[in-house]
Amino acid sequence: MPIKTLHITNSYHQSSGGISTFYRALLDGANRLERQMTLVVPGEQTRTETVGEFARIHFIKAPHAPSFDRRYRLLMPTKYLPAFDGELKRILAEEKPELIEICDKYSVSWLAGLLRRRWLNGLPRTVLVGMNCERMDDNVSAFITKSKAGKTWSQFFLGHMYIPLFDYHIANSDYTAAELLSAMTAKHPREVRVLPMGAQIAEFAAAIPNETKRRQLLAQVNGDQNTRLLLYAGRLSPEKNVPLLIEMLERLADENFRLVVAGAGPLTDWLESEAHRRTPGKVLSLGHVQDRQALINLYANCDAFVHPNPREPFGIAPLEAMAAGLPLIAPRSGGVLSYADDTNAWLAAANGEAFTEAVKSVFADASVRKDKLARARWTAEQFRWPEVADRFFALYDELHAAFPSSRFAHQLSQKRFPKSPQEVAAEKV
Repeated sequence: MPIKTLHITNSYHQSSGGISTFYRALLDGANRLERQMTLVVPGEQTRTETVGEFARIHFIKAPHAPSFDRRYRLLMPTKYLPAFDGELKRILAEEKPELIEICDKYSVSWLAGLLRRRWLNGLPRTVLVGMNCERMDDNVSAFITKSKAGKTWSQFFLGHMYIPLFDYHIANSDYTAAELLSAMTAKHPREVRVLPMGAQIAEFAAAIPNETKRRQLLAQVNGDQNTRLLLYAGRLSPEKNVPLLIEMLERLADENFRLVVAGAGPLTDWLESEAHRRTPGKVLSLGHVQDRQALINLYANCDAFVHPNPREPFGIAPLEAMAAGLPLIAPRSGGVLSYADDTNAWLAAANGEAFTEAVKSVFADASVRKDKLARARWTAEQFRWPEVADRFFALYDELHAAFPSSRFAHQLSQKRFPKSPQEVAAEKV
């Protein structure tokens, strides 16, 4: 009998990226598999949205994030602490889930600790799963400090405060899991499972170039029939290494390249200003492309996809590019290595010189490009959302069945965990 799961995340709003895409895929999967699932997210107002026959979303009124990216709202501890008797505690009492998954390291994760200690009256002790879709050290480096102290603090927080709150952890890539494993202490061992994300493969694989739409794009960037259009689709945020895009385009100044940017975020104004100053007339900033078909059309009518982030936790947009038949230029590090390698992508060090050479090599040999693109599409087919959602639900059932046959399903050894190859490569960039 499938269990009832409840999932909580702050990373969800109208134009948010991979985490919200993941949970929407799970909602679809819950209805397809006829199993109960509830998602709890912050919203402008408190309301409930029914998603098919078996799933629902509870929106809890919450304030905007005070800094970094104010498009996000935050569920704060007042929504569940005993003294406040907030909406989140009420939802848990009503829903009675058999497994609770929390995708948040900062303001909601403490709920798991209260449930473990049975400090929330009336709420039973259930299986608690931490969903890890990003690395804390990368966020600290991008938004607070790049110093060694930032990484040291991240390791201490994870090992002593975050990891012990949960019974199990799931990571979206080996790169994300490596941080948890290296921070784990002998006192609080936890099992970490790695399950990659997915993508809407069929939609992008069916994308067909349109001569009229391509001409329109070229006209917007003052291009001609020989112009190569490079596409970046994603958030414009410090952790995404956006400056590399401008540095790369500067080095391609003598070549007939243009950059199309589909995305928004805290660095939107910076990108547009730097593009105007350093690469005038060569960057088309479209903002967040809300219409799905419009985004697919962009993939179909550009010539290559450029992904600059060497510390991407997983990367759904690059995977979609592979499905769409776009050559992928990406760093040789991070979560993109879950699916990208030298047989299906153009990998390079995350600096302007290396990326420039990778872009040029895409168009240097047509036979190599054809072979890599065929392998890329085959690879992308392995990450269809329905199959990915099935794997996640099967894992939830497995973890529930295993708990609490022992205090933890698997006790990890007390040795120090070595860094993964992806983590070592990322530190060299």
